[in-house]
Parts: sequence; structure tokens; C-alpha cells
Amino acid sequence: MKKQLEELAVASNRYGSDALYVLAGGGNTSYKTRATMWIKPSGTQLATIRATQFLPMARVEVSAVLDAPMPADAFGREARISELLTHAVLAGNPGRPSVEACVHNLFDAAFVVHLHPGLVNGMTCGRDGAAACAALFPEALWIPYTDPGYTLARLMRDELAAYATRHGAQPQVVILQNHGVFVGADALDEIARIYDMLMRRLRAAYKNAGVATTLREGALDAAAVYDAAPRLRGLLGDEARVMVTAVPPFAVAKGPLTPDHIVYAKSYAHTGALTDEKLDAFAAAHGYRPVIVAQKGAVYAGGTTLRNARLALALARDAALVQQLAAAFGGPRYLTDRARTFIETWEVESYRQKVSLAASVGRLQGKIAIVTGAAQGFGRGIAECLCAAGALVVVADMNAAGAEECARALRATHGADAALALAVNVSDEAAVEEMLRQVVATCGGVDLLVANAGVLRAGSVKEMPLADFAFVTAVNYTGYFVCVKHVSRLMARQNASGRGAWTDIVQVNSKSGLQGSNKNGAYAGSKFGAIGLTQSFAKELIEDRIKVNAVCPGNYFEGPLWSDPARGLFRQYLDAGKVAGATSIADVRRHYEGQVPLGRGCTPDDVARAIMYCVEQAYETGQALAVSGGQVMLK
Repeated sequence: MKKQLEELAVASNRYGSDALYVLAGGGNTSYKTRATMWIKPSGTQLATIRATQFLPMARVEVSAVLDAPMPADAFGREARISELLTHAVLAGNPGRPSVEACVHNLFDAAFVVHLHPGLVNGMTCGRDGAAACAALFPEALWIPYTDPGYTLARLMRDELAAYATRHGAQPQVVILQNHGVFVGADALDEIARIYDMLMRRLRAAYKNAGVATTLREGALDAAAVYDAAPRLRGLLGDEARVMVTAVPPFAVAKGPLTPDHIVYAKSYAHTGALTDEKLDAFAAAHGYRPVIVAQKGAVYAGGTTLRNARLALALARDAALVQQLAAAFGGPRYLTDRARTFIETWEVESYRQKVSLAASVGRLQGKIAIVTGAAQGFGRGIAECLCAAGALVVVADMNAAGAEECARALRATHGADAALALAVNVSDEAAVEEMLRQVVATCGGVDLLVANAGVLRAGSVKEMPLADFAFVTAVNYTGYFVCVKHVSRLMARQNASGRGAWTDIVQVNSKSGLQGSNKNGAYAGSKFGAIGLTQSFAKELIEDRIKVNAVCPGNYFEGPLWSDPARGLFRQYLDAGKVAGATSIADVRRHYEGQVPLGRGCTPDDVARAIMYCVEQAYETGQALAVSGGQVMLK
């Protein structure tokens, strides 16, 4: 049994990782002996399932479900089935049984692999699908569309028995109208051979009909995406914003085609104008704001996470391909309103989607945060904290390799869509604009800008080269202005609908922006000036629903800004003679630690908590929050 489950896991991973066969974790696989069936649990991904995750169930108890007394209403019946299937799971095994357990149990074959290939569903969703199936696959059993779960299992039991009476054995291939295909065999190699045969014959049928098997799409209009995606974030979201991603335009499905399409992309796409009135009318007609929005130049999807939005687009593209393929079989057959409503309100599918798309909930869950200067030091620590709090973090830095390394580490810890890296020089307008275009193309907009990028050159005003003064000012002061100039334009478009939360700009300033710093005038002056910008921006951008604040950290002694042995501040201050009597870096460090009432330097965690306070506080703007361990106390 262990060997068979390991082989099943390998086959499941192969099919689950191939978009030709399954999307969004759909499909199911199982192995059975005379007494026990092992099946993929609900919500588990075929692409990643391990042999130990298959759920063992007592077959006699699974069989009994179909003859048990049931409530008259459909949803009460499905709840009762879920309860009975849970009882059929062998003791000590966590996980929720798949709703398809009863169907898998009906097959005599040891292995069953159920998938939703687009090439197959072009036929199953065609008006002439049944006739085409009989001609192309005379050995297969065709099942007319019916509600999944109990109703399908009862129908399958009758149809499999009738087929076996006619042919002396069960079919190896069962094709479900508007759903997918089941293949059963006693060896996984045989199942692979059958799937290859199905795909080969269908490709030939599409070729003969002159129907392309790849989705027809136009050219992506990047300028249109930059304009529309932020506005959509505001229009589609409510209290929390959605993330929006875009792909080249294609002809979206005109109605629901399969249960998976409904679960992840909803039954209908919005194709009208991008206004509150039009989207409100869509919601009134369908009971929800759209997930898929088709416009000239792009098709967009919204989701509570970037992964959700990408999955929705993948299913929308698949539905469009199925609609396109159905032209070879009499045109598309959309699900009826009754069938659509059943899927939209079915608790089992809601559970599967919830588990499949589950994400932890943090203080910044679902927010998109750009952190400039995030490849190292305070910036990197802030990026790590914000990502841990649920934000999708854009690691932006001139050091492109360092930014990518940071983003890669965040993705390894928090998931594939947790962070992205972008190179930017904050004092270069063109570079900042390009960074924002890439952010919008990926996830639709920005909720939080952490303007952290900063540099420092210490030295006496009597001796500092003008080039050093200009360099500090260009990054710390002008760079902050440039970032706010372009990010605020983007946020204003995003917030124009007046829906949902406000957006935030938080500048990482310094305690040196609150009081002067001896032999450090260039740095302190840039930070004092940035507080003036913060207060001014806050007054202006209120009308765009943008809060602007600053946090003023104390010294981060462990970071490279201070501790780098060659260019760190401890070294610079020692060389500049800023600390009287100091003869070593250790002397300089002790001097600065002794100035902090709380006895330690500031950490990225301290700063990140202050940033999150600024985001969560609805009644603060234009403030400079000291995070200095008591070293600077505001009057």
C-alpha cells in the first residue's frame, strides 16, 4: 500500500502541476483495496500532495452513504453526507473527506484520476458534446450534467451498473458534461496511456474543425493597465482593498461553464465601463461585485491576495479557452441558473476554495507596501516585519542584487507571492515611475509607501565637500519628494471611488530630524526638511484619502549604517572626532548607547511597529513619531 500511495503522489503531482490537466488545485486522485480507499482530502493541492496526506476511508461506510436516509432539501442533504463521510475516515487521520469520495468508491479499478483538462471540457461544454463523445470515445460513459456530490454519486452508481450490464465490465473512462473526466485502471501507467489517448484524439478533432487549441488574445496595453488597475482596486474593494492583476485581452466566457470556473472566477465577468454605477448595477444583477473585468487592452482579476487574483485569471482564461474550443462541438453550453446557483451557494465548494486559497491574517493583510532602501539595514528589517504582518512587500533599492536576495528570502518564508524586488534610484523620476508601472502591472496599486531610502555623510561644515552635502540632500530630501509625487498620483486614482481604507505614506526619518546633530548637518538638515515636506504633503493629500506621517528612529547600532567597519557611522564619527576622547569604535558605541534612556539602540521591529501604528491610526496625519528609546522627548 505504501508503494502505491507513493506512486499516486508522484502521478498527482505531475498532473496537478500541468495546467493542461488541472487548475487551482482542482481534480482528485485515489487508490483503493477491497476494504480501504485513500483519497486526496478536500482543499489539498494535487501539485503538492504527499503520500502520507491521502485520507484513508472505510469503503463499506462510504458505500452506505448513498443509501442512508437524507433530508429533502439539497443543502441539508449535502451537510448530512459530509457528516457521514467524516465518520468513514479511519480514526486518527486529520482532513476533510473529498465530496467525490462516493464517486471514487464506485469504481472497481484500484486507481482513479479525476481531472478537468481544458481540451476535454471543450467537448463536455459543447452543445453537441454527447454526440461527439460517442463518436470519439465509444468506449467511454457519458454522464449528463447534474449537481456534484450526492446527486452525481447516485447517478454514477446507476450508470456504471447499467454500463457493466451492457459490456460485462465498468468503463475506464467516464466523461461528465460541463465538468471533466474520470479515468480508472489498476495501474497508473494505464491511466497515463488513457489520458494521452484522450488528448490526442481531441487535438485531432479540434484540428479537423479548424479550432485553435491555444487561447486567442490581443496585445496588452500597459498604459491602460497603469490607469485602470488602481481605479479597479478602489472600485472592487470595500473595507479591504483587493489586489488586481492583468493579462492580455481575450474574449471572456459569456456565462458559467464548469463548477471550478464559478468557484474561482465567478459566473460572469464585467465588461462595461469602470464606474461605481456600472459595478453597483453588476452587483445588483449577480449578487457580488465582479472578480473578472474585461476592458479594451487587458483583462483584470481581483482577489484578496495576489495568489487569489492570479488563480481567478487562470480560471477565467481556461473558461475562455473552453468557450473557444466548444465551437468545434456546436458552440458553448452554459450552466443553467439553477445549476449555477447551486455551485455558488454550495458549502462544500466554499470550503474547498477557503482551504485552497487560505492565508494567514496579519495586521497588514492584503496591503501592498513599497519599502525603499530595503536591500539592507533598517529597510530590510522593516520589509521583513511588514511581510510577516501580511503585506505584499515590494523591496525597492538601487542594489538590485541585494533587493532580489531579500525578496527571495521573504518568499521562502512567507510564500511565493509575498514579495517582489525592483531596482530604483529614488532621486530619479524616470526610475520611480518605472518602478510604479511594474508594481501596478503585478498587483494593481499601492497601499503603503515606506520612504526609507537614506544616506549619511558625516563631517564638519567647515570641511564637508559640497558633493557629499548634495548627495545626502538628493537622496534623503529630493528622493522623498520624488517618491511622494508619483506615488500620491497613483494612490489618488486608487482612492477616487471613496471606497475602502485610506492609503498611507510613512517616511522613515530620524531623531536627527527632531534635533540638530553635531558635525552631521547635511543629514540632520535633510531630515528636518523632510518633516516639513511630511506636514505639507499631509495637508494637501487629505483630499485624496492619503495620510502622510513620519517615524523618527533612534540609532540602529547593529545595522551596516552604524556598524560597517569601513564606512559605518561608528567609523565615520571616530575619524571625524565627533566623540571627545574616543580612541576606538567601541568607545564611540558606548558613548551613543549611554545617551539612550532605555539603554539600547533602535531595531527594525521598533520602527515597523510605529509604521503599522501610523497605518492603523485613522486620526493621525502630518505627525513625526519619535522611536528613540526616550533619547528624544517631544514637548
